[in-house]
Amino acid sequence: MDFNNIDLVAILADVFAKHGPAAPALAQTYSPTDFSVHFFLQLAIIILACRVVGWAGRKFLGQPQVVGEMIAGVILGPSLFGLFMPEAQAAIFPKEMKNVLYTGAQLGVGLYMFLVGTTLRLDHFATKAKSAMGVSVAGIAAPFFIAFLITPILVGIPGLFADGISTANATLFMGACIALTAFPMLARIINEQGLANTSLGTLTLTAGAFDDAASWCVLALVLAAFGAGPGVAVLAIGGGVVWAAFIMLFGRKLLAPLGRIVEREGHMSNTVLGITLICFCTSAFVMDAVGIHAIFGGFILGAVMPRGLFAAELKKKVEPLTVILLLPMFFTYSGLNTRLDMINSVELLLIAAGVLVASVLAKFGACYLAARMAGEDNRTALGIGALMNSRGLMELIIINIGLQKGIIGPALFSMLVLMAVVTTMMATPLFELFYGRKARESGELAAIPAGSRA
Repeated sequence: MDFNNIDLVAILADVFAKHGPAAPALAQTYSPTDFSVHFFLQLAIIILACRVVGWAGRKFLGQPQVVGEMIAGVILGPSLFGLFMPEAQAAIFPKEMKNVLYTGAQLGVGLYMFLVGTTLRLDHFATKAKSAMGVSVAGIAAPFFIAFLITPILVGIPGLFADGISTANATLFMGACIALTAFPMLARIINEQGLANTSLGTLTLTAGAFDDAASWCVLALVLAAFGAGPGVAVLAIGGGVVWAAFIMLFGRKLLAPLGRIVEREGHMSNTVLGITLICFCTSAFVMDAVGIHAIFGGFILGAVMPRGLFAAELKKKVEPLTVILLLPMFFTYSGLNTRLDMINSVELLLIAAGVLVASVLAKFGACYLAARMAGEDNRTALGIGALMNSRGLMELIIINIGLQKGIIGPALFSMLVLMAVVTTMMATPLFELFYGRKARESGELAAIPAGSRA
């Protein structure tokens, strides 16, 4: 072999080519090795970006780690990385890898919501059922009313909605988008702010879960109207209700033996962990298969899992890998589909601002008023409104579906992305202003856990 004629620069430049440097020039498909090469580099970049941006968000903006991770996902996509270094971004995150990232993203967010479910205090929910239901209903009714008012205007502007879409279907879609609460991100914010075991945290998380589930059901109706057929809506709503009812009625009793085994042995064995993860995957599969979302399957199952040592051992074994490695894939996948540069005119910017203001009034205002009417004090009601107003990447998921199915156009998609980012960044500062700071000073709320700062 003539080592003098080896062009190392050319070989390194071909590392991301299909089948690597030795591939023929006409290679058109990715091999398993190609996916592996990209996947591990993507994970390294994703983890690095999430940790760095999360640290910067905490230090300079007072945002929790999860908000930094959401922004990091957008940065890695076409909105920033792809805008300034399009060739490098396309080489590291080729479109062929999106399905791989999507699967990892669903595993990460599903596992995280499963863990969040294990912290849900059902005793708190029982004492706050009236408030939770009132906040939830208001968080759905007001956004759909606002959507009823603004959608006819938006439908009349070319390019925002699909040609020929009915005002009714457009209104349903906009209502679902405005009514969404960032369920996964809300859960992380609640955990990071030390609210996981408080009645306010339980109330907000429960109301947010119901609002998101309702929004997904409405989306199923819209998709059915767009040609998927009524069976889509029936399967989503009926299947989701049946599975949730089964888990809530029988899950705790069926899973109780796992808790007793852990208590008896003093630790969680690999066998018990394996059975637990099988149950999680099954529940996530059912909710995904019927058309709701895997995260609801994980959350519902987590809510009926044994508490005590079982929950503590499960968290110790599963949470670090989920939070640091898997969950960032969820944020990055959504960020890869986000184009903030689509709002490129004064008219579109004004419309985007109007959608943002209307969305905040509908969600924050309605949830605040509902909490006050349910008997919560002013400070608590404001805190609930601030948290419920966060939309995060659940919004990005639902509007990506809308874009892919041809319900909305790129311009409206970008406006809704902007609304999701701004309302999510508002959540923590407003919560601290209205509730958190005074609650910690008075001792009602413990100091933010050190782990949330890492």
